[in-house]
Amino acid sequence: MMTTSKEGGYKLCSLLFETIKEYSDNLKTLLELIGKAPEKSLIVAPEVCLSGFDYQNYEKALEFSHVASEALKKASKDKIVILTMLQKRGDEVFNFAKIFHNGEIVYERAKAKLFRFGDEQKYMSEGSSEDVKIVEIDGIKIGILICFELRFKDFWQKLEGCDVIAIPSWWGALRDEHFRVLTQSLAIINQCYVVASDSQNEECTKLSGIIRPHGEDERNRDRACLEMEYNKKEILSMRRYMDVGIG
Repeated sequence: MMTTSKEGGYKLCSLLFETIKEYSDNLKTLLELIGKAPEKSLIVAPEVCLSGFDYQNYEKALEFSHVASEALKKASKDKIVILTMLQKRGDEVFNFAKIFHNGEIVYERAKAKLFRFGDEQKYMSEGSSEDVKIVEIDGIKIGILICFELRFKDFWQKLEGCDVIAIPSWWGALRDEHFRVLTQSLAIINQCYVVASDSQNEECTKLSGIIRPHGEDERNRDRACLEMEYNKKEILSMRRYMDVGIG
Protein backbone atom coordinates (compact mmCIF):
# COMPACT_ATOMS: atom_id res chain seq x y z
CA MET A 1 0.00 0.00 0.00
CA MET A 2 1.39 3.40 -1.02
CA THR A 3 1.36 6.21 1.56
CA THR A 4 1.81 9.99 1.53
CA SER A 5 1.47 12.64 4.27
CA LYS A 6 -1.10 12.49 7.12
CA GLU A 7 -4.84 12.81 7.71
CA GLY A 8 -6.67 16.13 7.66
CA GLY A 9 -10.29 17.27 7.66
CA TYR A 10 -11.43 16.59 4.10
CA LYS A 11 -14.55 17.22 2.06
CA LEU A 12 -15.65 14.62 -0.48
CA CYS A 13 -16.74 16.02 -3.85
CA SER A 14 -18.51 14.13 -6.63
CA LEU A 15 -18.59 15.94 -9.99
CA LEU A 16 -21.25 15.82 -12.70
CA PHE A 17 -20.78 17.65 -15.98
CA GLU A 18 -21.07 17.11 -19.73
CA THR A 19 -18.05 16.31 -21.89
CA ILE A 20 -18.20 18.26 -25.16
CA LYS A 21 -16.11 18.14 -28.33
CA GLU A 22 -13.72 20.93 -27.31
CA TYR A 23 -11.18 19.39 -24.96
CA SER A 24 -9.95 22.76 -23.73
CA ASP A 25 -13.49 23.70 -22.66
CA ASN A 26 -13.82 20.44 -20.74
CA LEU A 27 -10.55 21.16 -18.95
CA LYS A 28 -11.73 24.69 -18.17
CA THR A 29 -14.96 23.29 -16.65
CA LEU A 30 -13.03 20.79 -14.56
CA LEU A 31 -10.51 23.38 -13.33
CA GLU A 32 -13.31 25.76 -12.38
CA LEU A 33 -15.03 23.05 -10.33
CA ILE A 34 -11.75 22.11 -8.64
CA GLY A 35 -11.10 25.78 -7.92
CA LYS A 36 -14.50 26.23 -6.28
CA ALA A 37 -14.04 23.20 -4.03
CA PRO A 38 -12.71 23.92 -0.52
CA GLU A 39 -9.11 23.26 0.43
CA LYS A 40 -8.66 19.67 1.57
CA SER A 41 -11.19 18.29 -0.89
CA LEU A 42 -11.14 14.81 -2.39
CA ILE A 43 -12.63 15.34 -5.85
CA VAL A 44 -13.75 12.63 -8.27
CA ALA A 45 -14.50 13.47 -11.93
CA PRO A 46 -16.18 11.29 -14.58
CA GLU A 47 -14.22 8.78 -16.64
CA VAL A 48 -12.35 10.35 -19.61
CA CYS A 49 -14.19 13.60 -18.85
CA LEU A 50 -11.69 15.71 -20.80
CA SER A 51 -12.02 13.99 -24.17
CA GLY A 52 -14.66 11.30 -23.95
CA PHE A 53 -14.02 8.17 -26.00
CA ASP A 54 -13.21 10.28 -29.04
CA TYR A 55 -11.79 7.54 -31.24
CA GLN A 56 -12.12 9.65 -34.39
CA ASN A 57 -9.59 12.12 -32.98
CA TYR A 58 -7.52 9.65 -31.03
CA GLU A 59 -4.08 11.19 -31.47
CA LYS A 60 -5.43 14.60 -30.46
CA ALA A 61 -6.98 13.10 -27.31
CA LEU A 62 -3.74 11.35 -26.40
CA GLU A 63 -1.71 14.51 -26.83
CA PHE A 64 -4.15 16.57 -24.80
CA SER A 65 -3.62 14.34 -21.77
CA HIS A 66 -0.14 15.82 -21.35
CA VAL A 67 -1.48 19.39 -21.41
CA ALA A 68 -4.24 18.48 -18.98
CA SER A 69 -1.87 16.72 -16.59
CA GLU A 70 0.26 19.83 -16.18
CA ALA A 71 -2.80 22.00 -15.51
CA LEU A 72 -4.20 19.51 -13.00
CA LYS A 73 -0.92 19.32 -11.13
CA LYS A 74 -1.15 23.08 -10.53
CA ALA A 75 -4.82 22.83 -9.51
CA SER A 76 -4.21 20.05 -6.98
CA LYS A 77 -2.60 22.12 -4.22
CA ASP A 78 -4.14 21.00 -0.90
CA LYS A 79 -6.57 18.80 -2.84
CA ILE A 80 -6.86 15.22 -4.07
CA VAL A 81 -8.16 15.03 -7.64
CA ILE A 82 -9.12 11.69 -9.21
CA LEU A 83 -10.05 11.10 -12.86
CA THR A 84 -9.10 9.03 -15.87
CA MET A 85 -7.58 9.99 -19.19
CA LEU A 86 -6.43 8.22 -22.34
CA GLN A 87 -2.66 8.07 -22.66
CA LYS A 88 -0.05 6.27 -24.72
CA ARG A 89 2.80 4.29 -23.19
CA GLY A 90 5.22 2.86 -25.70
CA ASP A 91 3.12 1.50 -28.53
CA GLU A 92 0.02 0.91 -26.42
CA VAL A 93 -2.87 3.14 -25.34
CA PHE A 94 -4.41 2.81 -21.87
CA ASN A 95 -7.17 4.45 -19.89
CA PHE A 96 -5.25 5.65 -16.85
CA ALA A 97 -6.79 6.48 -13.50
CA LYS A 98 -4.70 9.23 -11.93
CA ILE A 99 -4.55 10.83 -8.50
CA PHE A 100 -3.22 14.40 -8.43
CA HIS A 101 -2.15 15.84 -5.08
CA ASN A 102 -0.07 18.89 -4.17
CA GLY A 103 1.36 19.39 -7.65
CA GLU A 104 2.18 15.78 -8.41
CA ILE A 105 0.68 12.63 -9.85
CA VAL A 106 0.97 10.45 -6.76
CA TYR A 107 -0.69 7.35 -8.21
CA GLU A 108 -1.80 5.97 -11.55
CA ARG A 109 -2.92 2.68 -13.01
CA ALA A 110 -4.46 1.50 -16.27
CA LYS A 111 -8.05 0.28 -16.53
CA ALA A 112 -7.87 -3.48 -15.99
CA LYS A 113 -11.31 -4.47 -17.34
CA LEU A 114 -12.29 -2.95 -20.68
CA PHE A 115 -15.95 -2.65 -21.67
CA ARG A 116 -16.26 -4.87 -24.73
CA PHE A 117 -19.85 -3.81 -25.49
CA GLY A 118 -18.31 -0.41 -26.24
CA ASP A 119 -15.42 -1.88 -28.28
CA GLU A 120 -12.85 -0.43 -25.88
CA GLN A 121 -10.56 -3.40 -26.54
CA LYS A 122 -10.22 -2.29 -30.18
CA TYR A 123 -8.67 1.01 -29.19
CA MET A 124 -6.73 0.40 -25.99
CA SER A 125 -4.96 -2.24 -23.95
CA GLU A 126 -5.94 -3.60 -20.55
CA GLY A 127 -3.90 -2.87 -17.49
CA SER A 128 -3.08 -5.46 -14.85
CA SER A 129 -5.56 -6.52 -12.17
CA GLU A 130 -2.56 -6.71 -9.84
CA ASP A 131 -2.40 -2.91 -9.91
CA VAL A 132 -5.82 -2.55 -8.27
CA LYS A 133 -4.69 -1.60 -4.77
CA ILE A 134 -5.12 0.83 -1.89
CA VAL A 135 -3.15 4.07 -1.81
CA GLU A 136 -2.96 6.22 1.33
CA ILE A 137 -2.94 10.02 0.99
CA ASP A 138 -3.16 12.34 4.00
CA GLY A 139 -4.19 9.38 6.12
CA ILE A 140 -7.10 8.47 3.82
CA LYS A 141 -6.99 4.98 2.35
CA ILE A 142 -8.24 5.35 -1.23
CA GLY A 143 -9.16 2.81 -3.88
CA ILE A 144 -10.30 3.36 -7.47
CA LEU A 145 -12.58 1.28 -9.67
CA ILE A 146 -12.94 2.56 -13.23
CA CYS A 147 -16.51 2.22 -14.53
CA PHE A 148 -16.94 -1.41 -15.75
CA GLU A 149 -14.49 -2.63 -13.07
CA LEU A 150 -17.28 -2.00 -10.55
CA ARG A 151 -18.87 -5.29 -11.66
CA PHE A 152 -15.95 -7.50 -10.56
CA LYS A 153 -16.32 -8.84 -7.02
CA ASP A 154 -12.64 -9.75 -6.66
CA PHE A 155 -11.80 -6.04 -7.00
CA TRP A 156 -14.18 -5.29 -4.12
CA GLN A 157 -12.11 -7.67 -1.98
CA LYS A 158 -8.84 -6.09 -3.09
CA LEU A 159 -10.10 -2.74 -1.80
CA GLU A 160 -11.33 -4.04 1.56
CA GLY A 161 -10.11 -1.63 4.22
CA CYS A 162 -10.45 1.51 2.10
CA ASP A 163 -11.84 4.68 3.66
CA VAL A 164 -12.95 6.00 0.27
CA ILE A 165 -13.50 4.20 -3.04
CA ALA A 166 -13.64 6.49 -6.08
CA ILE A 167 -15.66 5.40 -9.13
CA PRO A 168 -14.92 7.57 -12.21
CA SER A 169 -17.45 6.35 -14.79
CA TRP A 170 -19.01 6.64 -18.22
CA TRP A 171 -21.90 4.29 -17.43
CA GLY A 172 -24.68 3.62 -19.92
CA ALA A 173 -28.14 4.99 -19.06
CA LEU A 174 -29.75 1.67 -20.04
CA ARG A 175 -28.15 0.15 -16.93
CA ASP A 176 -28.67 3.06 -14.54
CA GLU A 177 -30.20 0.92 -11.78
CA HIS A 178 -27.14 -1.35 -11.88
CA PHE A 179 -24.92 1.68 -11.26
CA ARG A 180 -27.07 2.90 -8.39
CA VAL A 181 -27.29 -0.51 -6.70
CA LEU A 182 -23.65 -1.49 -7.21
CA THR A 183 -22.23 1.78 -5.87
CA GLN A 184 -24.50 1.63 -2.83
CA SER A 185 -23.73 -2.06 -2.24
CA LEU A 186 -19.99 -1.41 -2.48
CA ALA A 187 -20.23 1.15 0.32
CA ILE A 188 -22.29 -1.23 2.47
CA ILE A 189 -20.12 -4.31 1.99
CA ASN A 190 -16.80 -2.45 2.41
CA GLN A 191 -18.21 -0.12 5.10
CA CYS A 192 -16.61 2.93 3.55
CA TYR A 193 -17.46 6.03 1.56
CA VAL A 194 -18.01 5.59 -2.17
CA VAL A 195 -17.63 8.69 -4.35
CA ALA A 196 -19.12 7.92 -7.75
CA SER A 197 -18.83 10.33 -10.67
CA ASP A 198 -20.67 9.63 -13.91
CA SER A 199 -20.92 11.84 -16.97
CA GLN A 200 -23.85 14.16 -17.65
CA ASN A 201 -23.75 13.19 -21.33
CA GLU A 202 -27.03 11.95 -22.78
CA GLU A 203 -26.01 8.29 -23.00
CA CYS A 204 -24.86 8.14 -19.35
CA THR A 205 -26.73 7.61 -16.08
CA LYS A 206 -25.93 11.06 -14.59
CA LEU A 207 -26.00 9.27 -11.21
CA SER A 208 -22.95 10.86 -9.65
CA GLY A 209 -23.20 10.75 -5.89
CA ILE A 210 -21.69 9.91 -2.52
CA ILE A 211 -22.65 6.88 -0.43
CA ARG A 212 -21.88 6.77 3.29
CA PRO A 213 -20.46 3.73 5.15
CA HIS A 214 -23.93 2.98 6.56
CA GLY A 215 -25.34 2.84 3.02
CA GLU A 216 -27.21 6.15 2.79
CA ASP A 217 -26.74 7.57 -0.70
CA GLU A 218 -27.03 11.12 -1.95
CA ARG A 219 -26.92 11.82 -5.69
CA ASN A 220 -25.85 15.04 -7.37
CA ARG A 221 -29.13 15.40 -9.32
CA ASP A 222 -28.54 18.76 -11.05
CA ARG A 223 -25.52 19.81 -8.96
CA ALA A 224 -22.18 20.01 -10.74
CA CYS A 225 -20.45 19.32 -7.43
CA LEU A 226 -21.92 17.42 -4.50
CA GLU A 227 -19.97 17.97 -1.27
CA MET A 228 -20.00 15.90 1.90
CA GLU A 229 -17.81 15.91 5.01
CA TYR A 230 -15.36 13.02 5.23
CA ASN A 231 -15.60 11.56 8.73
CA LYS A 232 -13.31 8.65 9.60
CA LYS A 233 -15.29 8.11 12.82
CA GLU A 234 -18.33 7.20 10.73
CA ILE A 235 -16.33 4.40 9.09
CA LEU A 236 -15.00 3.11 12.40
CA SER A 237 -18.46 3.32 13.96
CA MET A 238 -19.99 1.20 11.21
CA ARG A 239 -17.20 -1.38 11.40
CA ARG A 240 -17.67 -1.70 15.17
CA TYR A 241 -21.45 -1.83 14.93
CA MET A 242 -21.53 -4.47 12.20
CA ASP A 243 -18.27 -6.33 12.63
CA VAL A 244 -17.57 -8.30 9.44
CA GLY A 245 -13.81 -8.43 9.94
CA ILE A 246 -12.74 -5.26 8.13
CA GLY A 247 -9.77 -3.73 9.97
